[in-house]
Amino acid sequence: MMMTVGLGHYLALGAILFAIGLVGIFLNRKNLIVLLMAIELMLLAVNLNFVAFARYLGDMHGQVFVFFVLTVAAAESAIGLALLVLLFRNRHSVAVDEMHLLKG
Repeated sequence: MMMTVGLGHYLALGAILFAIGLVGIFLNRKNLIVLLMAIELMLLAVNLNFVAFARYLGDMHGQVFVFFVLTVAAAESAIGLALLVLLFRNRHSVAVDEMHLLKG
């Protein structure tokens, strides 16, 4: 007996990953690194759904759109890490609560 992995399996996995990222954002409001990882997890879940639908429909548009989402995710990570370094240099902490102290 051979089990095939269908579109529903990929969508369920994407929904689970997205939910884990959402829970990570809502439960953790203190650590900037964990917030960035949760956002990245959500973006990767969306990318998984794009690729699954592209494969299911036999169309390349979803896979091309993944490249644009990955580009935005890389830019978001670079900006987030720059803010993290700035916050740590000024306050010696990575707590999100102290982010308002960076206003100049």
